[in-house]
Amino acid sequence: MNEARAADKTAPRVLVVEDEPALSLLLSYNLEAEGFIVERVERGDEAELKLQEAPPDIVILDWMLPGVSGLEICRRLRARDATRTLPVIMLTARGEEAERVRGLAVGADDYVVKPFSVPELMARVKALLRRAKPERVAAQLVAGDLELDRETRRLRRAGREVHLGPTEFRLLEHLMEKPGRVFSRGQLLDSVWGMSAEIDERTVDVHVGRLRKALVRGREKDPIRTVRGAGYSLDETLLRG
Repeated sequence: MNEARAADKTAPRVLVVEDEPALSLLLSYNLEAEGFIVERVERGDEAELKLQEAPPDIVILDWMLPGVSGLEICRRLRARDATRTLPVIMLTARGEEAERVRGLAVGADDYVVKPFSVPELMARVKALLRRAKPERVAAQLVAGDLELDRETRRLRRAGREVHLGPTEFRLLEHLMEKPGRVFSRGQLLDSVWGMSAEIDERTVDVHVGRLRKALVRGREKDPIRTVRGAGYSLDETLLRG
């Protein structure tokens, strides 16, 4: 993954669970070229651990895997509240109608038979994300009088341009994806800085302070709500005047 993609922690995250190294690498290369953050595992039990730690935005899941089968993983995902609606595309060499029905019956959202067209799979991934999590692929995010453009990396409030540092931009981007939702400092660290970041949760407070300073001018209201003991949220009801 190139450095620009690695730094964009708010890009859609995909977990590729595939035990054929060549195919896994091919999928990873093409997904990263389309702007996804990709994590790869080869075993079903490894996938289970990853999915419990931090569910991605979408899973590409092979049917036949060592450890735990893709079919069983999909069944478990649908049984847990946290992953009940997580988009899943299953890959398999089985093309029979009965097998496709079985895969869809356990909760897979889409089904692709090997060998397949990579561009077609990329199109299916994007289409599924647009339906399941439109905020993760939208080029622009709007909340109240805030307009954030992911492609130009620009932000406007009530028509005026707001200049943000890269971290503050990613922080606001994450909050704008789910207006009103309260994110803990730990969740923000994972999503904005990345799970491997060795920084203190107080760092979140520092960057929220910088974000507030950039967003508020004159008599404008502060749209970042602090929820004591819980974290922060974007309150779009305060984004007027």
